[in-house]
Amino acid sequence: MIYQCPTTTIIGFPCMVFQIVTNGIYRSIEHRATVNSAKERLSLATFYNPRREADIGHAPSLITQESPALFKRIGARDYLRGYLSRELDGKTYIDGMKIQNEEQKGT
Repeated sequence: MIYQCPTTTIIGFPCMVFQIVTNGIYRSIEHRATVNSAKERLSLATFYNPRREADIGHAPSLITQESPALFKRIGARDYLRGYLSRELDGKTYIDGMKIQNEEQKGT
């Protein structure tokens, strides 16, 4: 739970691409809101997407022996297709992109 003072602005990144690019340094969040009938709330949504021909993967400078790649590289078109066709089973799409075995960690 996030406790907020009246002058605070909270920026959340529900975009999983951001988590992949930062190799998990910045985690994406699940968007949730609490409605208050006595106070106004302002939400501003912005969207960005890579070119469909682009690859989505970690920034190379963030990968070291101590911090190996956490996610598979994927084409933007395949990422979007998979994200939009996923089952709502309580798991995030990014869970399926995590590298599971040792031989994949070097890629």
